[in-house]
Amino acid sequence: MHRPPRRDPHPPRSAATLHPAPVRQDHPRLPIPPHLATSLGHDAVGTPLEHGPSILNALPRVGCVFADDRHWWWIVPAGSHIGITWPPSTTYAVGAGMRDPSWTATRPKPGTDHPRLIHSPMDGSPYTPPIPLYFLTCRLTGSSPSWSLGATG
Repeated sequence: MHRPPRRDPHPPRSAATLHPAPVRQDHPRLPIPPHLATSLGHDAVGTPLEHGPSILNALPRVGCVFADDRHWWWIVPAGSHIGITWPPSTTYAVGAGMRDPSWTATRPKPGTDHPRLIHSPMDGSPYTPPIPLYFLTCRLTGSSPSWSLGATG
């Protein structure tokens, strides 16, 4: 009996769409306070816990920030990863999904799987401007900024 070939559910991705840190796309999402509009969609950039206060104090404007025992998560407009390479110590979460994927080698400690809101602007935008955040994370981690105008992901 001849069986038709099965399509690989995980086809290889081109080098232009690969990221140095995992891109998280699952749910639940970080809850943005209802009085703040997310008309641009929202993603999150996770930075190491130890860099959080430095970033908060250095940025001229900060949107919603969440924290757990390992990361500070900065809400940015959707697509803020397109064409740039975030430093290896950061994690980019598409749609601000926060549950670890099943392929992760380590599981979070109990109580760390739900980041809590630690900063929220009183009004206006929930977003931290991604370009200043990007350059600051590069500086703090000793990474060289890298971007491409033709990149798609």
